[in-house]
Amino acid sequence: MPVRVVVWSTGGVGSHAIEAVRGRPDLELVGVWVHSPDKVGKDAGELAGGEPLGLRATHDAEALITLRPDCVVYAASGPERDAAAVPDYLRLLQAGINVVSTSSTSLVYPPSYFSPQWRDELQQAALAGGASFYASGIFPGFASDQLALMLTTQSKRIRRITVSEVSLNDHYPVADVMVNGMGFGRPLEFEPMLKTPGFIEMAWKAPLYLIADGLQVQIDEVRGTLDRQLTTRDIEVAFGTIPAGTCGAVRTRAAAVVDGREAIVIEHVIRMARDVAPDWPASDSDATYRVDIDGDPDVHCVLTLGAPEGHGAGRAAMAATAMRVVNAIPYVVAAQPGLLSSLDLPTTLPRHVFGG
Repeated sequence: MPVRVVVWSTGGVGSHAIEAVRGRPDLELVGVWVHSPDKVGKDAGELAGGEPLGLRATHDAEALITLRPDCVVYAASGPERDAAAVPDYLRLLQAGINVVSTSSTSLVYPPSYFSPQWRDELQQAALAGGASFYASGIFPGFASDQLALMLTTQSKRIRRITVSEVSLNDHYPVADVMVNGMGFGRPLEFEPMLKTPGFIEMAWKAPLYLIADGLQVQIDEVRGTLDRQLTTRDIEVAFGTIPAGTCGAVRTRAAAVVDGREAIVIEHVIRMARDVAPDWPASDSDATYRVDIDGDPDVHCVLTLGAPEGHGAGRAAMAATAMRVVNAIPYVVAAQPGLLSSLDLPTTLPRHVFGG
């Protein structure tokens, strides 16, 4: 019998999930949740940009729970993120429905979750319902932690692991996130959310602690830094204009200290144009992920998604994010109840990938 699946949201990641589930003989799409009232009642396949499915989207969460799906692919996003998602997770888990999520990146490694109270409530709900919860994606997710762990299997000794993302995000349309959250288009005197004390450490704690747990080392502390560089010209992007003399590139760094030295580092470089911050790490691709292991031997791995620049790297990253959790569905459904990380699952190899 196929695994019965509900997809929660039809945005970029949710649309990819719908298309993936509908094409798998071992999965059956039985419901789709939408946030916008104007999407209610519309065909889920068409909302995902594909052929009609004969399945109408709904805003009625209880109706979807009543369907008794085996798993929900939770892909809703927005400024509230966990505050809006956790109540949904609790209802689903208590009802015995497994959840795989791309929305709550801090739950990539549940033991380090920023809210111990929410974490404990989720664990209790999962155990009560006999269900499991798993969060992943591409970064945070596979490229920020599991890929690094896989590469360490070639190591005799390790001095430092650095994982990084270098991306061109001129296509991202949400002004609140890019301007108020990250500071793009503002002078350097402006203090975005990223500059809030402890924010960077909190944002990247999960993959740092996941790697540390995988390698069985203890983190002494996490150090976060933020750098910004100005653009010398106006840049037109998806959310508006970034004026000359304002922030056009952002670089964050979170370093986990082990035995007195920075041993695990996560870096994130985001540009609004390729010519901004020329002295920072760069890439010919719109989205590049790197793992650099300083050790015996040194290991260097570069991962790119999609075609070269200007040919849908953003879409490819959303597809990869969706597939990280869609491919995990059979493994999560078969797992013991509770909050899971990638350390609790086997490698979530895809199924039926050569068809179609």
